[in-house]
Amino acid sequence: MISVALIDDHAMMRTGLRLILEKAGGFEIVGEAGDGEAGLALLKKLEPDVALLDLHMPCLTGIEVTERARKADLRTRIVIVTVAGDSPFPRRLLEAGAAGYVTKACSDDELLQGIRQVADGRRYLAASIAQQLAMEAVTGTGGSPFDALSKRELEVAIRFAQGDDALTTGRHLRISNKTISTHKANIFAKLDIDNVVALAHLAQLHGLLDPGSACETANGTQRKPRD
Repeated sequence: MISVALIDDHAMMRTGLRLILEKAGGFEIVGEAGDGEAGLALLKKLEPDVALLDLHMPCLTGIEVTERARKADLRTRIVIVTVAGDSPFPRRLLEAGAAGYVTKACSDDELLQGIRQVADGRRYLAASIAQQLAMEAVTGTGGSPFDALSKRELEVAIRFAQGDDALTTGRHLRISNKTISTHKANIFAKLDIDNVVALAHLAQLHGLLDPGSACETANGTQRKPRD
């Protein structure tokens, strides 16, 4: 029996995942959380075999939860769930330390395969993501523009794209406003953009944000990315 935690800010998504796992059998859902902070606390308390983790969440993003779980030396192996569309998948996400990456558009069979493979101690990349990365290697074409960012810049970029301001971003990442400003300037320069609206658009294209998530807060009220 593989113990699984579901961490996603959309209750409907968690319900769908739960139904898939319960129907398949061989899985035990040991807990759920609706934001990254609660999710990390859940992982520290229960240490399930596998955690299915949304990339974009309030409080802490999927990347941040993954890195903190790794630093805490938790036994849980994390599978990031991303929207990852037709645009190149950011290789930088692979450096976050997750054991697997699946897309929200993947089939039930692929999701189950990914969880089982990760629980068995191996890594798993969704077929669409693996094919995309392989094609980039064969053709020599450039990947995602987010590959130009450092790991920390990617974290800052995701937070700004989802609508967080500098103060909120600095608090969650535990870095100063001055450092945040430096990262923001570097992000804009590397991505060849000059505002956060353009950043949010790019982030959605490359699977870093759910469609429309840059305009939503955790409680469902509307907000816009801040320049």
